[in-house]
Amino acid sequence: MTAHQKFLWLFTALLLAFAGVAEAQQPPKIRKIGWLSSSPLSATPERIEAFRQGLRELGYVEGKNIVIEWRSGEGKPNREQALAAELVRLKVNVIVTGGSTATRPAKEATATIPIVMAQDSDPVGNGFIASLARPSGNITGLSNFAPELSGKRLELLKEIVPRLTRVAAFGTSTVPGNAQVLRETEHAAETFGVKLQYLDILRSKDIEIAFRAAEDGRADAILMLVRGPVVTPHRKQMAELAAKRQLPAIYSGVEYVEDGGLISYGVSLPDLDRRAATYVDRILKGANPADLPVEQPKKFELIINLKAAKQIGLTIPPNVLARADKVIR
Repeated sequence: MTAHQKFLWLFTALLLAFAGVAEAQQPPKIRKIGWLSSSPLSATPERIEAFRQGLRELGYVEGKNIVIEWRSGEGKPNREQALAAELVRLKVNVIVTGGSTATRPAKEATATIPIVMAQDSDPVGNGFIASLARPSGNITGLSNFAPELSGKRLELLKEIVPRLTRVAAFGTSTVPGNAQVLRETEHAAETFGVKLQYLDILRSKDIEIAFRAAEDGRADAILMLVRGPVVTPHRKQMAELAAKRQLPAIYSGVEYVEDGGLISYGVSLPDLDRRAATYVDRILKGANPADLPVEQPKKFELIINLKAAKQIGLTIPPNVLARADKVIR
């Protein structure tokens, strides 16, 4: 080897070594996640924390290898469209939606950015995916199976109010899945011999109107059909109105009971939010959302508030208390 060849060899080796050091010193690539919800972020802190926890468990650290762009419609109608478009302009790597009312505008805003549903009662019926097994688009995630739980909630009401004959069902017809949940509830009501009074809550001021209508209709209890941006921020108000009218009420989410409601039975949404992080992880690592089956809920919770029961002079049967995942005393 000539001196010139030796020089070239050493020079090339040095360049490669410096390139390796420079590559090793490169900061980790920061991925951008968009979170879109209809309800105020302040109304669902446990869901936000569950999603963050799921990401942490998978090695993601905010500000280090991920950035989360939080966007909320704050319970105001039709704000999600502009927020979804904003997330698209920010070129996020994936959009996570907190519910159906956020998934639809996200779907309309982009057909290319992957969308992960943290929860949806009927993703096929809502037109978000082709099937649970093969979503076949840019949307995947989790289903919360809300319709199938309606009969169980009515059965629980029947257990705690043995003379139950009339139930006021509070719904929000603008929330996707409301119609299906109502149908399931009507079928269950026929089975249990209960007369159902459906009351539609489209605006926050309709909440008090619905309680008055339930009282006028001589309802023995109240059944909350769906969560949504209209009712979620007003949980305490609903608990107070139910107590004022001495009406037992069952809800779909634990947050209602923690804010003074009587009883809840349903899917653990924080568990779904934590699991949504696994979809984000797989997509960021190259998975195609069209190939990721939509998963169903695994964790269900029965929560009972004995303080609320005492307020309305109701005794919860021991066999119901024994099945509770959590009792607030």
